[in-house]
Amino acid sequence: MLRVGVIGATGYTGEEIIKILARHKDVKITVLQAVVESEAPISKIFPQLAGKIDLVCKKPDVKKAKDSADLFFLALPHTVSMSVAPEFLKEGKKVIDLSADYRLDVNEYEKWYGVKHKDALNIKKAVYGLPELFRDKIKKAKLVANPGCYPTGASLGALPLVKAGLIDLSTIIVDAKSGATGAGRKAHISLSFSEVNENVKAYKINEHQHKPEIAMVIGGVAKEAVNIVFVPHLIPVNRGILSTVYMDLDRDVGALKINQIYEDFYRKEPFVRVMEEGELPALRDVQHTNFCNIGIKVTGKKVIAVSCIDNLLKGAAGQAVQNMNIMCGFTEGEGL
Repeated sequence: MLRVGVIGATGYTGEEIIKILARHKDVKITVLQAVVESEAPISKIFPQLAGKIDLVCKKPDVKKAKDSADLFFLALPHTVSMSVAPEFLKEGKKVIDLSADYRLDVNEYEKWYGVKHKDALNIKKAVYGLPELFRDKIKKAKLVANPGCYPTGASLGALPLVKAGLIDLSTIIVDAKSGATGAGRKAHISLSFSEVNENVKAYKINEHQHKPEIAMVIGGVAKEAVNIVFVPHLIPVNRGILSTVYMDLDRDVGALKINQIYEDFYRKEPFVRVMEEGELPALRDVQHTNFCNIGIKVTGKKVIAVSCIDNLLKGAAGQAVQNMNIMCGFTEGEGL
């Protein structure tokens, strides 16, 4: 049994990781840590875990944690993980980081997150954890940078046509709508019930910190720099992201051919489902699952790809466990 620790166990993502790992046949949770007022069994913090796992969630202490697990999930805020991950890595532990601290190069990270990076050496060693692109590298990784939720949905919607070389890369627009859990479990007036309920709003238009991450993934496949337009929205649901990706074809290609390109690209991917030509996905199709559903509409030279994921699962915890399964040689869908 692989001994696993979750650091940041009481956030939305940490909670989901624990739920998945509690039913995973190949692992045992041996460490739970978080910033808590008082240490208590995790089943007291999350009563739905009663009878499944009663391990005490302790206050953060890397020295005590590192000898008790072989692999650590860091479900920590951005700018925090880079102080924690090196401590585990130097002890030979595997790390899956769910923050943005290892997703971008140092210059891009410091530009978009506004702080100096403390662990530039490990950025170079980190593998970006999008299995549909980097499965072979993930198998050998010691440090996986788990992708952001918006980049996961947007990238999966665009990649098949980018890989096929059929897109005018200057035309990519991503319009994405996320549930309120995407902001994390924190107290802020903008996330209060009365602010979110019966309301939809755009925010951080074309300046969201996930924009360079989406551009990095798409540009890596295109083998050239791309500059996308990214408009995120907050919608009054708990969980899920619906991303509408607009792209112009650089030649005439029929709808059936486009759909076939998507089906071929994702044929062997266990967690991506391409819908039949003319069908489009909805959030309820993927909530509480690790799936990404994709539907495509072609109008002349305009392609509109719609992807749906659960932001807490395929956009975070589920994808992190998927990456652990790949890293450790487990069945990729185990626990998911």
